[in-house]
Amino acid sequence: MEEAVVLTMRGITMTFPGVKALDNVDFTLRKGEIHALMGENGAGKSTLIKCLTGVHDFTSGEIRVSGIEQPIRNHSTMEAQLRGISTVYQEINLCPNLSVAENLFIGREPITRFGTIDRRAMVRRSQELMKRLELAIDVQQNLENYSLALQQMIAIARAVDMDCKVLILDEPTSSLDDNEVEKLFNLMRSLRDKGVGIVFVTHFLEQVYAVCDRITVLRNGALVGEYPIGQLPRVKLIAAMMGKDFDDLANIKPEGGFKSNQEKLVDARGLTHAGKIKPFDLTVRRGEVIGLTGLLGSGRSELARAIYGADRPTGGTLEVKGKPMRIKAPIDSIHQGMGMLPDDRKAEGIIPDLTVRENIVLALQARQGMLHLIPMKEQCEIADRFIELLQIKTASRETLVKQLSGGNQQKVIIARWLATDPDFLILDEPTRGIDIGTKTEIQKLVIKLAQEGKGILFISSEIEEMLRTCNRMAVLRDGEKVDELSGDMTQESVMRAIAGGEKE
Repeated sequence: MEEAVVLTMRGITMTFPGVKALDNVDFTLRKGEIHALMGENGAGKSTLIKCLTGVHDFTSGEIRVSGIEQPIRNHSTMEAQLRGISTVYQEINLCPNLSVAENLFIGREPITRFGTIDRRAMVRRSQELMKRLELAIDVQQNLENYSLALQQMIAIARAVDMDCKVLILDEPTSSLDDNEVEKLFNLMRSLRDKGVGIVFVTHFLEQVYAVCDRITVLRNGALVGEYPIGQLPRVKLIAAMMGKDFDDLANIKPEGGFKSNQEKLVDARGLTHAGKIKPFDLTVRRGEVIGLTGLLGSGRSELARAIYGADRPTGGTLEVKGKPMRIKAPIDSIHQGMGMLPDDRKAEGIIPDLTVRENIVLALQARQGMLHLIPMKEQCEIADRFIELLQIKTASRETLVKQLSGGNQQKVIIARWLATDPDFLILDEPTRGIDIGTKTEIQKLVIKLAQEGKGILFISSEIEEMLRTCNRMAVLRDGEKVDELSGDMTQESVMRAIAGGEKE
């Protein structure tokens, strides 16, 4: 093994019943580099990482780590950590009710000569670790007192302190705002300079080019290639991931803009949710895609939930299709032709132990009531129609939805609401954490639904995505709607509204 190489994976093949998830894949990570692992959902990124970290027992191939003479095969994530391979996931798996120090040393607490936990030593070593990583954190505070970004960094600090040679960051930025992402990148660069090899899995192309040194691309379980960052422009990266030339994403809006027939679908006046959302006005008409934009914590999701009834409003009025409505619960919204795709698909979207078919018909069945069960034949027809329409990659309609990739799970939830034929659809981060190809399919679907006369409320952390899909944007800040943009919107005008959107 070359001195500069910290990890080599050669000929990694992973076969599940009836599916070859990885086919003879090679991957090389050098000491002191940030290496992007790219590919569409289902390309094999997660499977490759799981083969490395001991979650999957791969079928064939060889893994070597610097400092270990023999090829390795991890049988658990703990075994991988002991060999210097640590993973920090998108969903932080630490304990929010414990202190930062307790989280840093959970399972490996320093012990006094009397056999008790040496809390003084634990705090001291935690403080030294924070100082070394230039993190201004009180290690005696509970983890839950810190932002998601700082929790990510604490998870990384824990991984680094365990003599980490290889650090895998799996979608670490998908819930962070721009300032938090930059702090995370500074930490990543600092670790790179200290010689740690970092595998960075993300769907944000801009972030890849901002922080990475090399890119490895997978497609359909096979290696497409490994490239220095300077030799793979964005267009070529997308083409490599998708296996075809890619349309310019900036031009998916229809010619002549959006045509609205002016009928008001939803009209909120002074709607509020105490402690979360200040009174706001918002009108959504047929044929419109209205974006909600603002920094994380600005109240985008809370505003959408107040309209839908997921959080019960504490003041104001709401009209749906011209009629006053008191929506007490989501089922009332469903009966009024509304649907909502939540931002957390795992906690509030999919029912993991139900099949794709059962997940798709769920909202339609709820609207009809449990006394009027949808016949199995009709359920199958509905599921098959939307599996084909949305190109959901699944072995069959009876596959458990938890076995699908994240992007395909997202499509299942969209299918669930489309099956109800809603007039008004709220999409909260519908493309977060999914690949560029699926992302564009969903954006085009949103525009198509608007052209068919539906009203869409669209929330995204990516301003470029909002500009591609929305014809109006409401800007939120600290729980208050501070501006509304339309016409010739640009990234600069949206950022300016977010930064200084207070009313004069």
